[in-house]
Amino acid sequence: MRERFRLKMPTILHIEDEPANRLLVRKLLTPAGFEVIDAVDGLDGIKKARDCRPDLVLVDIAIPGMDGYEVTLRLRSEPGLQGVPIVAITAEGSRDASLAVGCDGFLQKPIDARSFARNVQGYLGGKREASTPERTDQHLRAQSQRIVGHLEEKIAELEGANRRLREMADARKMFYRNISHELATPMTPIVGYLKLIKDGELGALTPPQRKALTAMEECVQRLRQLIENLLDVTGLETGRMHFAFHEYDLGDLVHQSLEKATDAAAAHQLRFVTELPERPLSGQGDAARLARAVEHLIDNAIKFTPTGGSIGVRARPSGPAHFEISVVDSGPGVPFGSTEQLFDPFYQVDGSPTRSHGGTGVGLAIVRGIARGHGGEIRVMPNSDEEIGGVRLTGAGFHLLLPLAPSS
Repeated sequence: MRERFRLKMPTILHIEDEPANRLLVRKLLTPAGFEVIDAVDGLDGIKKARDCRPDLVLVDIAIPGMDGYEVTLRLRSEPGLQGVPIVAITAEGSRDASLAVGCDGFLQKPIDARSFARNVQGYLGGKREASTPERTDQHLRAQSQRIVGHLEEKIAELEGANRRLREMADARKMFYRNISHELATPMTPIVGYLKLIKDGELGALTPPQRKALTAMEECVQRLRQLIENLLDVTGLETGRMHFAFHEYDLGDLVHQSLEKATDAAAAHQLRFVTELPERPLSGQGDAARLARAVEHLIDNAIKFTPTGGSIGVRARPSGPAHFEISVVDSGPGVPFGSTEQLFDPFYQVDGSPTRSHGGTGVGLAIVRGIARGHGGEIRVMPNSDEEIGGVRLTGAGFHLLLPLAPSS
């Protein structure tokens, strides 16, 4: 039985921005036994040339952005493409300039439909055109000057784009600062009057009214927390977060943070396991802000620990001049590749509208800002394996390292 072999069709990469021209070339070359791959611009053409290693490249000189001359120079620098014939096909380019930058042939538009496939086959078979050395040098110098000018234009465009991005970033920071203050202003009387009503200062309450006010108070506290977070992260980004350093006790600070999180942990059927100092451990710092940092770490652990899980909280000296506060959970840990971004403002591992965890993605950014404001640091272990309070915890571990006193 005779075995049949199918010959490989020559692959032609056609770099052309005009759809009508791409279609014409395809209609002329495909029936002649060529496989045609289209690229819509220079960058697309370079990428596809690397990927498919064509037998021949047809490049239009007048493509936008990186033109055909630059594309040819770039392809000629690719180790795996140096022997591939490149043919300029254009209505505007120069034959001598095309050959000078590395093209092996030049076809003028409009295309001669009767001879086009035959000409392409000729270049595949070894046909090459050449310019004189004098013209090549002249055109290369002119092309180099043009590329330099093109690069200068691109640099100017990038500088302008960077300037606009900085202006937008500054405007964003100012917006967050202003909107946070605008929201914080009416919150003060809301909180005050709500407390007066709930305490019965403005008249007796029925049980249903008291229940409704309790629900309102929980929502107001959540809103207040969001506003404080926005104020904090805006202060970090603008360098306006101020710290008031006083003496504090490490154990008391962590105890208070745990007490605030008791209800939230109970709602998720989570338990705290702790290792806290039995004697006073004094440090110098902004106790209120440090407590907020610990609260953010605990809140983060509550969000990502499955129902019935455990959260370990440990506070201890670390060497002669530092404290370490660790919060480790029994959750799934941090996905690979996300640890570098965890502490960026507004970043969330799952930032989609359908995410299962709430929050605005600023808590860990605030923790890092508070830590660094004290001369400390925050570290994350994506998948810990630690024992706290006699319980083995293998989820995410956050370790807040703080100096006993601020650096001078």
